[in-house]
Amino acid sequence: MKSVRVENMETQQRASSMRWWICALLFFATTINYIDRQVLGILAPQLQTELGWTEVEYGYIVTCFQFSYAIGLLLVGKLIDYLGTKRGFAISIVLWSVAAVSHAFARTSFGFGAARMALGLGESGNFPAAVKTIAEWFPGKERAFATGVFNSGSNIGAIVAPLVVPMLAIHFGWEWAFIVTGSLGFIWLFFWLKMVQKPATHPSVNEAERAWIESDAENENQKPASLGQIIRTRKVWAIAIAKFMTDPIWWFFLYWLPKFLNTTYGLQLDKIGLPLITIYLIADAGSIGGGWLSSKLLKMGWSVNAARKSTLFLCAMMVIPIYMVSGIGQLWPAVLLIGLGMAAHTGWSANMYALATDFFPKKDVGSVVGFIGMSGAIGGMLMASATGHLLEATGSYHSLFIVAASMYAIALLIIHILVPNIDKVKS
Repeated sequence: MKSVRVENMETQQRASSMRWWICALLFFATTINYIDRQVLGILAPQLQTELGWTEVEYGYIVTCFQFSYAIGLLLVGKLIDYLGTKRGFAISIVLWSVAAVSHAFARTSFGFGAARMALGLGESGNFPAAVKTIAEWFPGKERAFATGVFNSGSNIGAIVAPLVVPMLAIHFGWEWAFIVTGSLGFIWLFFWLKMVQKPATHPSVNEAERAWIESDAENENQKPASLGQIIRTRKVWAIAIAKFMTDPIWWFFLYWLPKFLNTTYGLQLDKIGLPLITIYLIADAGSIGGGWLSSKLLKMGWSVNAARKSTLFLCAMMVIPIYMVSGIGQLWPAVLLIGLGMAAHTGWSANMYALATDFFPKKDVGSVVGFIGMSGAIGGMLMASATGHLLEATGSYHSLFIVAASMYAIALLIIHILVPNIDKVKS
């Protein structure tokens, strides 16, 4: 982990790097989160054949996750603000790990829908807890980069899943793919409970790192705002609307990409791994790069408004070429274009979460991230059902890729109209 030098009155001390170890824990939690939610998408072609699902039924199974994820995000953000990140994250990962394992015992579309609902409820705690932890452990200049680092776990999870899941399913049966991956959260929980406490009292944080973390400290004695107070601000609606429009694109790829590669290019379970790994490796670079870029611009002296919006604009432009994918007959050009679009999304997402910490004080971050995450999940829920019906009726992905290409630029325009200049919400 990289350490930094911090001026502390008249002396210099090399800062400890505990905040980056905490960031690493958040990275691994997000990796596990995405492994658990990705298993179904990878196994979908096999399960659809074996269990006889229609496209509409599969769309409804995905919708069950999105519905409970949306409800969970609305509730869990406030709960994490109340319980604190340590306890709140621990409860969340226990719930989603149990739910992930429970998929192994489902045999009907109803059973998988119930398991997905439980998984969505548990997984809803990941991002509110992680973003709030970043706000507690990092000053503003590092938050977008730190968020990009932990958020890159979503792509690593999506890389690990196609490496591990087909192997487990082929050699031991699809049930064991859910059991093995679902058990990873309990291993993570041990390290989380052992390593995490507040930076002000953490024995591994020295005075230099503590001073750096608190270099833009806020008044921690203020009471958290109510959800009603939060949703009366333009700023929260700017992020919420943007996530409503763009999160469904990520969900679409997460759940339908393996099926798209299967139906369009004939890739079976034993051949789908390399294209998926390639796509998510490119997406991983986008997450870290998007977070790094806006943080770098801030350190160069750019305003928060210019740094965040310039990075979001670049991401919005990068995703546009994805509209061509459905017309490409060769696998690897399509894979590279999809990878570029998903890299744009992950860079965009890192800066969306950074905006939440730009706009709102630490005391409200859990509630804010929960609300905006709920908005994105509702968008994903609507798109999942619509995608199932569209594919059942037409069998074509063309219009879906056009939607994916256009949403980000429109969302950025809405952000700019609602928030012409980025600053803090006044307490």
